[in-house]
Amino acid sequence: MSGELLLQIPVIGVEVSRFVALLLAAFAGGAFGAALGALPAFCFTGFMVIAGEAVNILTAELGSVGDIPAGDIAVGITGSVAFGPVFGPHVAFAGGAAAAAYAAKNDGMPDPADGDYHPAKDIAYALGTRPDILAVGGAFGIFGMLVARISGGLALPWDPIAMGVVLSAVVHRLAFGYPLIGKVRGSGVFDMTPFEGGKMRMEQVEGEEVATDGGYAAQRPAVEPWLPHQYKWAGVLMIGSVTGILAGWTAIITNSAFLAFGISAALLTFLNLGVEKIPVTHHMTLPASTAALAVMPLGMGEPVTLVVAAAFGVIGALAGEVVQRTFYAHSDTHFDPPAAAIVVATFVIAILAIVGVFPTSVWIPLP
Repeated sequence: MSGELLLQIPVIGVEVSRFVALLLAAFAGGAFGAALGALPAFCFTGFMVIAGEAVNILTAELGSVGDIPAGDIAVGITGSVAFGPVFGPHVAFAGGAAAAAYAAKNDGMPDPADGDYHPAKDIAYALGTRPDILAVGGAFGIFGMLVARISGGLALPWDPIAMGVVLSAVVHRLAFGYPLIGKVRGSGVFDMTPFEGGKMRMEQVEGEEVATDGGYAAQRPAVEPWLPHQYKWAGVLMIGSVTGILAGWTAIITNSAFLAFGISAALLTFLNLGVEKIPVTHHMTLPASTAALAVMPLGMGEPVTLVVAAAFGVIGALAGEVVQRTFYAHSDTHFDPPAAAIVVATFVIAILAIVGVFPTSVWIPLP
């Protein structure tokens, strides 16, 4: 009876049978994300977004699909598979990241070599089929699904899926005994010079630095920037503006807020395969495409639309860098800078829509 009453609350918005099905699917999605590894699962999210948006664009050309109402993340394959309980980042990616954090403390990850980051940050590593590790992934898949559902149901003004990824990272750090920010070894959280100078620290066990006393322990960098090839401010600014323009152009041509995001995510396959210096850009392209579609009804022309898209590409890029320097570089698990940056950038778009600067928030919920 209590479950039925709970499901009658509008914020949940589904029947009992569908809610149970979502719980089961989210558990399976989180466990599958752990088995594959968080990053491989997210790469496949990108492929599914590309497939889903290709179908949506084709059917829109044929007159079968209208505009996506504000607050609806997406439709069809994009909404139900790529952003749903199968490969939704709040389910599969977040579940995989949480499982890696658990596995690193429970003999589920390879021993790190000198110079490696903390193993809990290795989101490219497939965790296989160990039941307890997959159960952790499944539990966090459910958590991410609930966060996204509640956030969307309350019409909170940001991307509910990205918020699910962010809160999941906070919870897995607290649940498994990792520091939220970590010990700062430079002059401040933004200081990456210890990494640039090659300074090392001894590998940590249960959060405590170990002294070898003549024995052996792996050393890890004193500061661990999220992407060693993508943390300097000038480069971050440049890649944000460039990808913002490309995402804006993609949105203008296809009327899709998500296609450029899917391309960015799919390109991470090369990063996962070890190709050096592949940029991570989905936190730039999603806000940029969305902002482009938000200003298009104003009729200011394509050049202005692309400038707005570039600006939001930069906002996403800079927000991601601030987050990585604060929550990633000094701690021990994967706290996803792109997800946090998407929350920030979509919140800005929503606020601009609320105050009337933008005529629409496109797909971002509005209260």
